[in-house]
Amino acid sequence: MKSLLFLVLVSVCWAEPHPGNSSLEHERIVHIQENGPRLLVVAEQAKIFSHRGGNVTLPCKFYHEHTSSASSGTHKIRVKWTKLTYDYLKEVDVFVAMGHHRKSYGSYQGRVSLRESSENDASLVITNIKLEDYGRYKCEVIEGLEDDTAVVTLNLEGVVFPYSPRLGRYNLNFHEAQRACAEQDSVMASFDQLYDAWRSGLDWCNAGWLSDGSVQYPITKPREPCGGRNTVPGVRNYGFWDKDKSHYDVFCFTSNFNGRFYYLIHPTKLTYDEAVQACLKDGSQIAKVGQIFAAWKLLGYDRCDAGWLADGSVRYPISRPRKRCSPSEAAVRFVGFPDKKHKLYGVYCFRAYN
Repeated sequence: MKSLLFLVLVSVCWAEPHPGNSSLEHERIVHIQENGPRLLVVAEQAKIFSHRGGNVTLPCKFYHEHTSSASSGTHKIRVKWTKLTYDYLKEVDVFVAMGHHRKSYGSYQGRVSLRESSENDASLVITNIKLEDYGRYKCEVIEGLEDDTAVVTLNLEGVVFPYSPRLGRYNLNFHEAQRACAEQDSVMASFDQLYDAWRSGLDWCNAGWLSDGSVQYPITKPREPCGGRNTVPGVRNYGFWDKDKSHYDVFCFTSNFNGRFYYLIHPTKLTYDEAVQACLKDGSQIAKVGQIFAAWKLLGYDRCDAGWLADGSVRYPISRPRKRCSPSEAAVRFVGFPDKKHKLYGVYCFRAYN
């Protein structure tokens, strides 16, 4: 009691009563803190990298600042994992554990658990990772009246690609853009994914939707139709637009796949319907746009033959630029959306592994 009174007297001697009182020239605030066990939650790594279909552990451990043990033993520890939205305003429940009780939510059911390698280990294990799992996760540990959090980002190895439908440029509202990416074995790209793609050389003049509802496009070579020759390279932001009424292209993101992507060797060129049937006869399905981009970027697939894809487009992947096959750059070359009934091309197929 005497020591507490002494601290209070010290704070009174050093504190300035009010800014309007000029009799004292210095201000000093004294904080008095309990010596009880303060809960601390720590993520040993802020970013974790993985890929679709893989398994990953998001690190999270908790400690008490003034004790060596993980728990004071007075209260049960409650661990809650949530996924944060792009603006941190909403959270999606992933997993909750308290004592022997465990509960997972939504698409995470059956795929998440706690590692529990020690008393203070709250790390989250995610198996069979999906494209949608990409993002920021919050680990929250609660004990009695104390709680603390840590945030971990799960990044996926993959590729961002621009997409527009057969109807042409700027024909997708936000919801149609989401569906278009899903139909091509991908998800809408985030800003971070588009930014990383721009840093790796992606240059595209058409503006496209991103997963946060913004419309942006990456420019590495400034030119007149894309903001002017004197502008600074970067990811250009159109801002946020009406998700129902506004129409743009979309940037999709895909990762590796559990299957085989290949050009079907066939004695003749094919119409679109013939191409679909040829893949089925070979025990596969006609490949999607996301699959040709993943094979090109992640596996180095290289083929100079134009072939049908599932959306009715014709493309071919070039990893080694050469004469008559994308001489200036490695890219998935886009031929267009030819007449499905009369134009003849090869076909790219995809066979999923069980």
